Amino acid sequence: MAIHFTRSWSAPDIESYRDTVVRFIDEHVVPGDEAARQQGHVGHALWRAAGELGLLCTDIPEAWGGIGGDFRHEAVFYEEMARRALSGMNTSVHTIVAHYILNHGTDEQRRRWLPRLISGELVGAIAMTEPGAGSDLRGIRTRASRSDDGWTLNGSKTFISNGYLAGLVLVVAKTDTEADSPSLSIFALETRERQGYRVGRLLDKVGLKAQDTSELFFDDVRVTPDELLGGREGHGMRQLMADLPYERLIIAVMAVAAMEGAFEAALQHVRERAAFGRTLADFQTVRHRLAELATEIQVGRAFVDRCVEGLLQGTLDTASASMAKLWASETQGRVIDACVQLFGGYGYMNEYLVARLYADARVQRIYGGTSEIMKEVISRSL
Repeated sequence: MAIHFTRSWSAPDIESYRDTVVRFIDEHVVPGDEAARQQGHVGHALWRAAGELGLLCTDIPEAWGGIGGDFRHEAVFYEEMARRALSGMNTSVHTIVAHYILNHGTDEQRRRWLPRLISGELVGAIAMTEPGAGSDLRGIRTRASRSDDGWTLNGSKTFISNGYLAGLVLVVAKTDTEADSPSLSIFALETRERQGYRVGRLLDKVGLKAQDTSELFFDDVRVTPDELLGGREGHGMRQLMADLPYERLIIAVMAVAAMEGAFEAALQHVRERAAFGRTLADFQTVRHRLAELATEIQVGRAFVDRCVEGLLQGTLDTASASMAKLWASETQGRVIDACVQLFGGYGYMNEYLVARLYADARVQRIYGGTSEIMKEVISRSL
């Protein structure tokens, strides 16, 4: 059985770029992955190495220090990491931080932070979720109170991807706290030697073991006016909503790539593994299961690719991005579970790629908006 997972949005120059990404992964990411899984983060040196090669924030315009690529370059990096269960560098969150600054920041903020995110000098994180507030942003309790020279920030955040290594954190907080209905604002904080800023424990997750996910604490952190994203107080919700389709498409792209990685591993396994005097691939029930999985992946690839093309053309809408995220992440769970089954007991061992893909898949249905939230978003568009 031969199958080729092709991408409608690719091109020769994109595939040449893919070769560069794969070399970087083989030379820099894979050798340190086991150590990163044990310590819970990849360290700053890997981020800087990626930055030196121009692999970070590739769709940021050259005017702000980027290579002038587009979302396809970003997708290549996400795909090649996801299909190998290499989760330590959360470049998606890092890039989303850059896009918040690009799309909503002032020119001074773009000049100040974009080149340093692109180089890997700063690792980006978004501090939105709190112990008592996830999808419902109205439940956020972190507050920025007005002071003579800006704001004083108090609160805590949890489940923050890149939180341990973050050099720039976008903090979502309530402002205008005297009003009956406080508004949300986003503050961009450099963390180094930041008085009152503290990183809590590295969280022990089911999957994504190499990725630093942390608690963050803000105790009377002084915030200056030039750190308010876009210089506009009370525009946080609007800023957050504007970039959600981009974020959700990233999750869908990663989901399809992870399915492809699991399928290819399972296909190789059943061709080599013998039982009752023949390979597993010789059994009709196995062949038919593979046929079902290949079909599901191809269908998902077609829709997600169409969404990628829509993003490139500026036509991707919130409902379509939510559909892509919902379908791809839910299907990812089913497909990889089936691949684990094809491996038998070996599929439950962490030394096998398929087991790591299985553990990493579960959170895809939660972050970036849960499946339940995606259904609500989609239903409102009908």
